Amino acid sequence: MKLSEYAKKNNISYQTAWRHFNKGMIDGAYQLGTGTVVIPDEEKTACKTVSYSRVSSHGQKENLLRQQERIRQFCAARGWLLDREYKEIASGLNDNRAVLSRILRDKSVTRIVVEDKDRLTRFGYNYIVELLALDGREVVVLHQPDSKDDDLIADFQSVIYSFCARLYGRRRARAKADKIGGCLNA
Repeated sequence: MKLSEYAKKNNISYQTAWRHFNKGMIDGAYQLGTGTVVIPDEEKTACKTVSYSRVSSHGQKENLLRQQERIRQFCAARGWLLDREYKEIASGLNDNRAVLSRILRDKSVTRIVVEDKDRLTRFGYNYIVELLALDGREVVVLHQPDSKDDDLIADFQSVIYSFCARLYGRRRARAKADKIGGCLNA
């Protein structure tokens, strides 16, 4: 709705509504390039909740199903209706995950529920949360670390894991390249 409609609906003057907009007091309000101020209708801004479950390999498929079930129970306990359930089999270090990218690009998704923060991503979790918060969106994590020390240890493990994956990945790539080179020279 336009700012003038908002003012009438809330029984305030247009100038008061304009001041509220300029102070950022109207949630979700934005200004078009033409100068028109648009305020989303409350009915249209209902919370859309999705779940995201991830495992690293196909051998962990049963864990993927258990994650989904725990998230369903968590949401049901809070009275949240899951609009969609997403699952993915990919490394948490991979920053080109199609399913997660689809969720993050979908502006209608206002709440993403994950079991652990490392299910969403191994690195950059706080950046994702901050960027989503700018759009009024949130990430809800079922299992939070017990203390800052646990969180620090988990981050350290992730760093070690990342370096190991890169190191062994490079060796494997080099071995494959040498093998292909040997076949070509033969």
